[in-house]
Amino acid sequence: MADELRIILTTLPALDQAERLGGVLVDERLAACIQLFPAVLSIYRWQGQRVRDSECLLLIKTRATLIGQCEQRIIALHPYECPEIIALAPSSVNAAYALWVQASTHPPEAFG
Repeated sequence: MADELRIILTTLPALDQAERLGGVLVDERLAACIQLFPAVLSIYRWQGQRVRDSECLLLIKTRATLIGQCEQRIIALHPYECPEIIALAPSSVNAAYALWVQASTHPPEAFG
C-alpha cells in the first residue's frame, strides 16, 4: 500500500490561497487530505536575487495515479510562475490510512 500513497508538497504566498487550492483538490477528490502550515519562512534565489518570503506549506495526501491530475490543478490555480510541486513516496504507511486515502480519492462516479 505504501507505493500507492503519495504526499505532494507545494507552497503558496497566503493562507487563503492555500485553503482555496486545498479545498478544490479535496472537493474534486484528487486529494484525501490537505494539511496547511501557514507560517513557513522560505529563503531562495529567484531571477538572480535572494528572496525571503513568508509562505504557506501544503501537504497533499493522494494516490500515485492522481499525481498528474493534481499537478495540473495546482499549476492552473497557483499564483506562482514556477510553483513547487514535489511528490514523495513514503516508505511506510498505516494500512488503514492508505485504504482511506484510496477510498477518499476515487472519482465520485466509481462509487455508483
